[in-house]
Amino acid sequence: MEIHVILGAWYEKEKRDLPWRNTSDPYKIWLSEVILQQTRVAQGTGYYLRFLERFPDIFSLAEAKSEDVLKIWQGLGYYSRARNLHETARFVASHRNGEFPDIYSELLQLKGVGEYTAAAISSIAFNEVQAAVDGNVKRVISRLFSVREAINSPEGLKTINALAREILDPENPGRHNQALMELGAGICLPKKPRCINCPLNGICMAIKENRVEELPLKYGKAKVRNRFFTYLIIRQKEKIWLKQRGAGDIWQGLYEFPLIETQSQCTINDYPSLLSEYLGAKISEAQINRISDPITHKLSHQNLRCSFIHISFPGDTSPSQIPGAAISIGEFGEFPVPKLIERYISTSGF
Repeated sequence: MEIHVILGAWYEKEKRDLPWRNTSDPYKIWLSEVILQQTRVAQGTGYYLRFLERFPDIFSLAEAKSEDVLKIWQGLGYYSRARNLHETARFVASHRNGEFPDIYSELLQLKGVGEYTAAAISSIAFNEVQAAVDGNVKRVISRLFSVREAINSPEGLKTINALAREILDPENPGRHNQALMELGAGICLPKKPRCINCPLNGICMAIKENRVEELPLKYGKAKVRNRFFTYLIIRQKEKIWLKQRGAGDIWQGLYEFPLIETQSQCTINDYPSLLSEYLGAKISEAQINRISDPITHKLSHQNLRCSFIHISFPGDTSPSQIPGAAISIGEFGEFPVPKLIERYISTSGF
């Protein structure tokens, strides 16, 4: 029996009931794929449903303010994907009258839509015969065929893609792609795979060769960069200061407190002179209400070591050198901020 026949039968019996699987609407499928690229289903489902509630179609997303899109995306990370999502919505709404391209090659022209996402949309929404190869699929195929090359190498990717096309179901490519993803998400796990429950265990080369745990092969990870942040929570009466991050770095377009980045971790003795230089005014010890313990926030290739300093200014005067703008504390929740800041304020307050 062919692989796609076994997979299809297993999928129809074992698949999870997920909201984006009950539609062929390319907008909803595109939205789900972008959200789930680096997010587990358990977390991504909530974001997907909130996005659809706020932006039920391509036109409502296209017409939204960028801050509104980033606010709903807040906490998912990889904020460039939210910006690409918004830009693509605007393009499809204005240049294609809201109609998504229905073939793989044209989907690839959309901002933020790569080979995997284009193949997923075209196969699931339009039944185009395209193999969608994500991380789960790479792992499944690597083990199923005992692939010898690293899956993050050009040679390995070429092999994986060729094998994915070879076993693709030409009649139901969308179902087949989802079945492979489902198998990787629930059975062919990175660690402690549930081989006994796998519908393909009788033909899996990694099982026969006792290589399941060592596959897939990968090259070493990229070097992680360490960065040191000191955030200033500057308060005057019921106002605080926020600044929008610019392009060319993490969290583009999000808002944060005034930030001092240094080459190494600051100590308590460094703060008086550092703050006075940054703000252009002498800061007394009485104005520093508290200093948080350093918090480590890990990104894909960066480790951020962050501290928060709470500073107050009495009366109506404050240094003119504070970057950003003052907002009322009650408005804070309306601004999209990095998850690091949201978590800190939710537990420590202003």
